[in-house]
Amino acid sequence: MSGNYVPLYRKYRPQTLDTLVGQEHIKKALTSAIELGKIAHAFLFTGPRGTGKTSTARILAKSLNCKNGPTIHPCGVCESCVDITNTVPIDVIEIDAASNRKVEDTQSILEKIQYVPVHGKYKIYIIDEVHMLTNHAFNALLKTLEEPPENVIFILATTEVHKVLDTIKSRCQRFDFRRITTDDIVKHLRYISDEEKINISDDALFAIAKNSAGGMRDSISLLDQLSLLGASKQITVDDVNAVLGRISFDVLHKLSEKIINSAPNEAIEILNDIYNSGNEPLQILTNLSEYFKNLLIVKNCRKELLVELTGLNEPQLEELSKQKDLLETQQIVFLLERITYYIKEVKLASNQHLWLEVGMIDLANMSENTTLLDLQNRVKALESGGIQLSAPQVVSRPLPPSSQPKAAAVEKTAEPVSRPEPSQTEAREEIFTPPPMSKKPDGNDIHSLWQMLLTNIKSPATKALLNLATPVKIAPDGVIITFKNEKLVSQINDTNKKQMIIDAANTMFNQANTAVLIRLPGSGDTAVSPKAAQSAPKAEEEEEKKKTAPSVVKAPEPKVEPKEPDIIEEPEEEDSLNEDTGEQPETKPKENVRLESDQEKMILDLFDGKYIE
Repeated sequence: MSGNYVPLYRKYRPQTLDTLVGQEHIKKALTSAIELGKIAHAFLFTGPRGTGKTSTARILAKSLNCKNGPTIHPCGVCESCVDITNTVPIDVIEIDAASNRKVEDTQSILEKIQYVPVHGKYKIYIIDEVHMLTNHAFNALLKTLEEPPENVIFILATTEVHKVLDTIKSRCQRFDFRRITTDDIVKHLRYISDEEKINISDDALFAIAKNSAGGMRDSISLLDQLSLLGASKQITVDDVNAVLGRISFDVLHKLSEKIINSAPNEAIEILNDIYNSGNEPLQILTNLSEYFKNLLIVKNCRKELLVELTGLNEPQLEELSKQKDLLETQQIVFLLERITYYIKEVKLASNQHLWLEVGMIDLANMSENTTLLDLQNRVKALESGGIQLSAPQVVSRPLPPSSQPKAAAVEKTAEPVSRPEPSQTEAREEIFTPPPMSKKPDGNDIHSLWQMLLTNIKSPATKALLNLATPVKIAPDGVIITFKNEKLVSQINDTNKKQMIIDAANTMFNQANTAVLIRLPGSGDTAVSPKAAQSAPKAEEEEEKKKTAPSVVKAPEPKVEPKEPDIIEEPEEEDSLNEDTGEQPETKPKENVRLESDQEKMILDLFDGKYIE
């Protein structure tokens, strides 16, 4: 008896255009083509699975090859109609391109198209999943598809039309099949249920239709499976959820309440009950995301659309309506984003149950501090640049003259910031302080300004080279830096290192296009040592002496001979007698000591070193 059983999706497959569910635009176009006698030589049917592409191709073949045809009402009893209904490949040949995708298979088809039809007027080739053909098979089909014999018609069907070659699509009349609406599916399922005496509720039919995502075949197959349960009792939504492996609305509602109320302990208890019932972690998270999606729809859409968009009945929509006032829209979106994140983690995790519990605890603690008012206050504080006084903060203040050298060693900010310290009364009255305003350095303290400039240099190599330089002037109207070696001057002026110095000066003075001059020392330059700026005097008396002492004018440097630019000019004290032995140090003449690179010179100058044989 089981051998004679015909599945419902085959038993109730439409046999005429009138019985085709949905696709009104397809029915109208094909009806007009048949009535007017304007039959194309090639058709391309595209759309999601289960929307009637192959059924429509068979109906079209019947309409054309019926003994009364071409007609929009094939008789269904003539030899040609019976052959098409029983899938007998005489005049209508159905080919699965997924298993016949090679060029040899296409050539075999082309060899047979020259034969005239046996019973009908046309020889019709229905190629299902045509996108699976190889490029060579497509190319073999091109010429015949464009100009087939007079009595040959091609009907191509595919779910992925983007994989079909444009040259194929341009030779066909294209018909796009849409997803069948939920109402149309429910009506058709009710018709089948009444015909088959299946005891099923309307809510269950709606749940079936909603789960099929617009595919009629999937809906009828699920109804066929559920029909086994309708012999003794009515099939309900719970039965549909059990077959689909979905969690019931009531359980999801309880779990969502614990999440909304920030009760992780109770949420974990419900989660364990769901998990122990046989539900997989991925399934639990997917059902939970659908629940919050429906809650988002209920909160933001009109009541007339809720049943269609959510697939829920009136009591369930009432429960969601009560919850929608407990959460803001952005909170629901936030929960959906977190659930999506944990779905990805569960898919990749070896211990899925662990990530399921972690995700549930996370969700049950997320909505507590995300109210709209709190977020608005935070955004307002960020946009105004405010900083709470209670939080740790660093505010730069004007330093007294005596303490400026010490500040030079610890100054690390990208821009000097000057702001008076607020009084205690102001601190009590204001919750947020205005952002500190930047102040351009005045250029009086060249020690601290030099350190600020070095801090703003991003390149370590450039900063190391500048440690060999002497700042002469650092002010908004210009920066002058000198090097003892002419090669270093040329190297910095001819590379992007000078641009780094300009950028650092621009950042420091909060301006653009600061003039920077790199040159050899001059007779009028002030002797300022960058090393002296890195260490502060220990006693206050020494600091006052440094402030009051006149500037020391640096003697002009001896010119370096052009023929020997790499000679090290060592200080005179290096040639003095050894204090312990009284003997002259054994060193080679300075004329024979040469540097091979600027890096060596930099290291020697930085550490007061010299070459020793």
